[in-house]
This record gives sequence, structure tokens and C-alpha cells, in this order.
Amino acid sequence: QVQLVESGGGLVQPGGSLRLSCAASGSIFSINAMGWYRQAPGKQRELVATITSGGSTIYADSVKGRFTISRDNAKNTVYLQMNSLKPEDTAVYYCKAVTVTVYWGQGTQVTVSS
Repeated sequence: QVQLVESGGGLVQPGGSLRLSCAASGSIFSINAMGWYRQAPGKQRELVATITSGGSTIYADSVKGRFTISRDNAKNTVYLQMNSLKPEDTAVYYCKAVTVTVYWGQGTQVTVSS
């Protein structure tokens, strides 16, 4: 059993920055990849960014150049640095970890509004 705990969500103004963290704990033997997804009300959950244990990254086109995903393998923690935030970034952000199965965090609310 793996538990994922997100933190760092909140209310920011357009153009502002926010840093999300996700710490994995429990019966961890090998996490192949971690990532961030988001879901706005009435919309499908969508990929934001992922990172493998080797450091390979994938970003959604909508966040390229603004968001940066990073990982501390020793701490089993993944981060999402979000810059130049836009109102359309408003969503619940979910952490994901992939081992031999998939685990999801509970989500953290990010609201971008003036």
C-alpha cells in the first residue's frame, strides 16, 4: 500500500506562482514514474506533467514553459513548480505514482483568480 499526500495548493492571482509537493509513503519498493494531473469541474482529468525515475519528463502543451516537474527520489517526493499562472489553470491537482500498479493522491485545490 502506497499513500500519496499533496500539499501546496491555494489561491493565487493571475501571473503568480505556486509550488506543489507530493510525498509518497508506505510499502514502496520501486516507483517508476510520478506525475501530476488536474481536473476542473465538469471536465475530464488531464495530464499536466510526468517524470520517470530516470528523469525523463512529459508536459501538457498548455503548461510547457510555465510549469516544471522535478523529483527527489531519496524522499519519494515529486514537485510541480507553477509559474505565470492563468485562470484556466484552476483545478484540483492530483498526484500519481506508478509502481506495478497506479496510486492517486487525494488532490489539492489550485485556484487562480484576481
